[in-house]
Amino acid sequence: MNESAEMRLTELETRLAFMENTVQTLDATVAAQDRVLADLRREFEQLRRALEGVRVSLDVDTHDEPPPPHY
Repeated sequence: MNESAEMRLTELETRLAFMENTVQTLDATVAAQDRVLADLRREFEQLRRALEGVRVSLDVDTHDEPPPPHY
């Protein structure tokens, strides 16, 4: 192999190593974001159920209320 081809091969190997590192970093980031998203979804569902419980316990229908005096 001549010197030019060897330099090009070394450059490609270096680029590949950086790309593999980038892919691993991105994979870890996506996995962490997926865990955060799953946690947020669980919290949202808990809040939704709690809000529904409050609505039921108040048993208030806003359509039955008269409009405020300034209307």
